[in-house]
Amino acid sequence: MSVSVIIPAYNRATLLPPTLDAILAQSAPPDEVIVVDDGSTDATADVADSYAAPVRCIRTRNAGDLVARNVGLRAARADRVAFCDSDDLWQPGFLAAMDALWRAEPGIRVAYGDFLTVRGDIWGTQRKFAAAPPGFWDGLRGVGADMGVFDTPIVARLLVFQPFFPSAMVADRAFLLALGGWDESVGRTLGSDFATALLLAEHPPLGILRRALVGIRKHEGNFSRDVQAMNLGDAFVLEHVLAHRPSLAPLAPDIRASIARRRHEALDTAFARRDFSAVRQIAEKLPPLSGRARLKHLIAGLPGPLRAAVASVLPGQG
Repeated sequence: MSVSVIIPAYNRATLLPPTLDAILAQSAPPDEVIVVDDGSTDATADVADSYAAPVRCIRTRNAGDLVARNVGLRAARADRVAFCDSDDLWQPGFLAAMDALWRAEPGIRVAYGDFLTVRGDIWGTQRKFAAAPPGFWDGLRGVGADMGVFDTPIVARLLVFQPFFPSAMVADRAFLLALGGWDESVGRTLGSDFATALLLAEHPPLGILRRALVGIRKHEGNFSRDVQAMNLGDAFVLEHVLAHRPSLAPLAPDIRASIARRRHEALDTAFARRDFSAVRQIAEKLPPLSGRARLKHLIAGLPGPLRAAVASVLPGQG
């Protein structure tokens, strides 16, 4: 079955070549590679254009990675679409392993693979899937070596732990288009792809490749380095989907609990950073506080000199 690879790219002229090289080095080569230049102000489009077929570049105005992915999705010609961010890497066997998963279970419409982090040229050893809490993988039906399928929706699991990343995702193109593609309604908030992961989790069967054949590169340009912002972004996404997806109503208590947990974690991070303005802003979106969270909020509201003195009593509390 044919595969199109879609790469949203914004100002990635220096990072894009290794990504493209890794995709073109696949043991099961893609039929086309679409770089969607998201209004870059550097030479990203020129870098993409310097590659021969099957690479092609589509230039768009700057609108964010969700829109760029959908531009590529609509332009793709293959039966399946694989997504890779413009700073990430694939091991040579990634697409072949995904194809093997589809052959083992032709009914799947979306599949995710495991991944590692990459710093510089060094691949880490800590698999993302291995960090899942107890019970997360319960019910995964094995269909081959390191391959499995969830036959029922797994939205509730993603409220606790979200191990799925766009660069490790392959989907049936017609199915993804029928769902509306990537959910752009959440805007450009940090972690906006979470909304689409939640949507896909409602539509089993969902394929799982438990081999870590994807590398998520960590560098100074990563927005995901900011844990506080990521928690707040995820909370925003959860609040948004709860308000706009009636299908999630039965999970409303769990979703609200997940929102509160993420905001509490963001409040702790802000306090540890001594970002007292953020502490006050986050507290406004939480239910009445108690315990240490209430104490941190009270300290954040004190006058400057007194606040610094009292805050020092809680050193390193994140």
